[in-house]
Order: sequence, then C-alpha cells, then structure tokens
Amino acid sequence: MKKVILIFMGFIFLCFFLPIVFTNSFKEVSSINQNNQMETNIIEKQQDKEMEEQNQKYTQYNTISLLHTKDGSIEQIDLEEYLYGVVSAEMPADFEMEALKAQAIVARTYTIYKAMTNQGKHNNATICDSSACCQAWISKEDRQNRWENNLRQSNWEKIVEAVNTTKGEIITYNGEPINAFFHSNSGGTTEAPINVWGGSGYPYLQSVQTSGEDAYSQYQSEVTLTQEEVIEKLKEKYPEIDFSFDDENAIQIKEYTEGGRVKTISFGNVNLSGVEARTIFGLRSANFTVNRIEDKITFAVIGYGHGVGMSQTGADSLARQGKSCEEIIHHFYTGVEIVSF
Repeated sequence: MKKVILIFMGFIFLCFFLPIVFTNSFKEVSSINQNNQMETNIIEKQQDKEMEEQNQKYTQYNTISLLHTKDGSIEQIDLEEYLYGVVSAEMPADFEMEALKAQAIVARTYTIYKAMTNQGKHNNATICDSSACCQAWISKEDRQNRWENNLRQSNWEKIVEAVNTTKGEIITYNGEPINAFFHSNSGGTTEAPINVWGGSGYPYLQSVQTSGEDAYSQYQSEVTLTQEEVIEKLKEKYPEIDFSFDDENAIQIKEYTEGGRVKTISFGNVNLSGVEARTIFGLRSANFTVNRIEDKITFAVIGYGHGVGMSQTGADSLARQGKSCEEIIHHFYTGVEIVSF
C-alpha cells in the first residue's frame, strides 16, 4: 500500500512541479538570449554609427580643389575624375589591371591624407598637380595625345575601370588614412622613410622585398661625369670643400641603409647622405655605386625614386604573379586596412 502511495505522489510531482521547473529554466534561457540579442543590436548600431561618421568624414572630399601649377588656376573637380588624371599620369596604362587598381587606391588615399593634413599649404586648393610637391596629374586630352592613336580609347577605358572599380576605397592605419607614398622602382627592396627624410617614420612603411623589378627599364641607369663636373657640382653646395682626385680615397661610401641604399658617402672632408648625393648629381635613386675610370666618374644606379611605400613596377610584377590589388597593398604597407566610404 505504501508503495502505491509513493508511486502516486511521484506521479503528482511529475505532473505539477516539473513543468514549473522547465518553464522557469526556459524563461531564464529566453532572458539570456534576449539580453545577448540586445547587446548584439547595440554593437551593430554602434558599428553602423561609426561607419556613417566615417563616411561623413571622407565624403566631404568627393569634390576637391586642384591647383594647376602652370598658371596658378584652381579647378573644382570630382575626386574620382581627378584620379583618372593621376593614375594615367603616374602609371603606364599597359601595366596589369590589378597594379592600376592598387595605384588608384593609393592615389585616393594620398589625396585624402593631403586634404586632411595640408590645410592652407596651397591656399584655397586641396592639392596641386605637381609630382614634385603632391602627385602628378594630367588632363584626359593631354594624356590621350601622348598615346598612339590606336591605343587612346582602350588605354583611357582601362584607367577609368581601375578607378571606378575601387571607388571610395582608401588605406587606413589605426582608423586613419595613411601617408601613401609611392615611387617608380625600388630596385628590389623598399626603404624606411627615416632613411630618406629623417624623423621617426611611419609604422606602416617598412622595408620590404619584391621580386621581378629587374625586368623593368626603370631598374638600372648610369650617370657619367668628368672629375671637373663632379667638383663643380660639389662646390655649388659646399664652396669650402677640400677635395682632390689625387687621393685614391677621395670618394668613399661609408654606410648603407637597411634597404641597400647609400646612407653616408664622403667626398674629401665632406660627408653627404645618399639622398643629398642623389640630388647633387641628378641620380635616379640613392642606391648607387661609384666607379672611377681615368678622368671619368660613373654612378651606377639601381631603382628609380625615393624607395618609400609602393613600388609601381613592383606592383606590376606582383600583379603578373597573380596577386590582387589588395594583396599588393598589404605587401607594401604593413598592418593596414582597406576601407570604403
């Protein structure tokens, strides 16, 4: 009889108390899920807000003021249209499409960076069309006139495609546009900016190696001067220089940079940086050797440009190896993100 009573009480417990337990457990789980969903919604809204703020931050530069250095005029021009002129001026149209797209992203980033940091440099203009100051730019008409007739249309369409397919894309580091330096040919190894301009440099501009750059005409060059011309050029900058070619050690390369360029070179009693020597003697880069043959001095030069940031021939070489524009950018700029606005 007791066993029957126990069984009956157990049945009552199962029927009345377990549903309450399960219901409470379900409510607790449901409450947790609701809280998690609310947190997710808050995070997503915050991300959307940050994205909207970012878009507003950069869309003000969808139209820029371009200073034409030849006549001093200022033109209001759409950013993407401006980039057609930059990419066509800065990179050969017969380069691979992925290299051209990388150049478009780099040029757009450089433009935004200059617009944000060079306030007042060009008075009322955002940027100028000089490669010596900002980046090169050329009009569609002038650019097409320099191409062969049968290539004008296809070349221009290729440039436009490179810009349009990357519309609004820029490179950032820690959420800010980078100073997207670029140059023609690194000679196989890019340079840290501290070795070119001094200062503390930029963490995203490191020395990197790129294969295949020796296949381009920009890779190798020579400048040959007479001894008299060398002395004359040095005395223009250092009139008190004590320098004579009678001394076999009159010219000595004393130190190289991590990128293989000349860091310090001595001419008699004067020490020059490789960058300064490049300027004085009109060399394509600071990666050079010096050879004396009779009364002639030959500078054998590797690479073209300052060597910082993206190498354009390096970008084309990587594109020919099957790399995408994103992979090219991450190769030359360390720890960066590509974002859209």
